[in-house]
Amino acid sequence: MSIWSRISQAVAALASGEGLSAVFEQLRSPPEKTVAFTIAVIALSAKMAKADGLVTRDEVTAFREVFQISPEEEKGAAKVFNLARQDVAGFEDYAKRIKGMFDPEAATLCDLMDGLFHIAMADGTYHPAEDAFLARVAEIFGIDEVRFRATRARFVPDAVPDPYTVLGVTPDMEMSEIRKVWRQLVRDSHPDVMMARGVPEEAVKLSERRMQDINQAWSEISQSAA
Repeated sequence: MSIWSRISQAVAALASGEGLSAVFEQLRSPPEKTVAFTIAVIALSAKMAKADGLVTRDEVTAFREVFQISPEEEKGAAKVFNLARQDVAGFEDYAKRIKGMFDPEAATLCDLMDGLFHIAMADGTYHPAEDAFLARVAEIFGIDEVRFRATRARFVPDAVPDPYTVLGVTPDMEMSEIRKVWRQLVRDSHPDVMMARGVPEEAVKLSERRMQDINQAWSEISQSAA
């Protein structure tokens, strides 16, 4: 059974009118966590689309890049998206429930943020409302400002990414400490590790960009210190 078939089953449970928020409570263990991760990205993307007032074709394309949706499964994905937009629950309620579902797996919540940033930047612009939305979601997730800025620096091309910001470190730290942070980020971004914590295979491809960014940042820092 494909992930989208399982998602369709989860969506069918909404017929009682409980809302998407209630579905999150039923998806706390593997393999359901993979379904939960995907629904969480769809749901928060839908709420983010409301934040900047429109859904662009580029954003839809970006979502397809993260989650491979076959033509016969598009209807189920669209239903989740539309339900999330129409649900009376606000995005903060969604974010809190998602945090409760994945806590204390902070790395999974960071994976979610990567997906949201990827979709937000799909049209080449970063709307102030999207920034406020993502900052608040990160706050609810318990992602500190340093880690949020690090993720933002990798996706938002408003300036040349500062390698220290990308790694979430500062220039006054010892190289041994910076190396330790870099190595941990590399471990967290390994596809096998990501899948073990419930990230669907389709979304693991985001780790390829993350790995490139953190390795590039480490290269720049280590070369400047040589």
